[in-house]
Amino acid sequence: MTRTRLLAALVMAPVAIAAILLLPTDWMMALAAVVFLLGLWEWFDLAEIEDTLARTVLLVAHLALMVALIWASWSSEGFSLVLLKLMTMIGVIWWLLALAWLGRSRFASDHDTHARVFKLAAAALAVIPAWCALAWIHASEPNGHRWLLTALMVVWAADTGAYFSGRKLGGKLFKDRKLAPKISPNKTIEGLVGGMLLAIVVGVLLSLLAGAGIAQLPAVALVSLLAALFSVVGDLFESLLKRHAGVKDSGNMIPGHGGILDRLDGVLAALPAFALGKALLGF
Repeated sequence: MTRTRLLAALVMAPVAIAAILLLPTDWMMALAAVVFLLGLWEWFDLAEIEDTLARTVLLVAHLALMVALIWASWSSEGFSLVLLKLMTMIGVIWWLLALAWLGRSRFASDHDTHARVFKLAAAALAVIPAWCALAWIHASEPNGHRWLLTALMVVWAADTGAYFSGRKLGGKLFKDRKLAPKISPNKTIEGLVGGMLLAIVVGVLLSLLAGAGIAQLPAVALVSLLAALFSVVGDLFESLLKRHAGVKDSGNMIPGHGGILDRLDGVLAALPAFALGKALLGF
């Protein structure tokens, strides 16, 4: 599994990096919308929306909201980021509220209409703000494309660091204490610590390439840590949805990684946190 996971990553990573660094923001937003909507389609599975027509209508509704946000952001003076920033803030608030849901893991687990409503609302609050945050980071000056790469690499580093440190050290430092045993029994505190450390290192190093000054590195380290922690919340939240639905992965599109949503869960939570933190701390 590790070899398959690595080979898939070696194929996906260059494509993603090239798109981030070479595409203009409008094309980057379009490509990201496609990827995010594919992840949203898998989210509908976890919310147990089985009717194809209903799923299609929901997907089109989310696409329409994306288009509406772009249309409303244009004026005679050019493109405004105000609505994207507002949606990003909503995303950060949502993921903070999601912590309460994680603390009550049985909430909305009864497979009825009300549970689906909550999970569909969570989908919109996760996908749309993350897409807006991605656009905001990529459009920022200077070097927005490099800052977006930094944000995504922080998430990937947190995931990779957690995976390998959890495998090597899991249960050895914190006496078999699990991170969230009711939601994801395999996640360890050792994995969390390893992931956070690698995320900070990667965030700081790549920020230098993005143009950060030495004096800004503590702020970058703090935002990288916060974004990595948010990515863990996103990962745990998807694990909760999968546990409710009784499935191991959100799909099987990516060998060794599961579905698109399995790769996006941390990104959806981390991007709003990184974008807002970057703006507030001024780097």
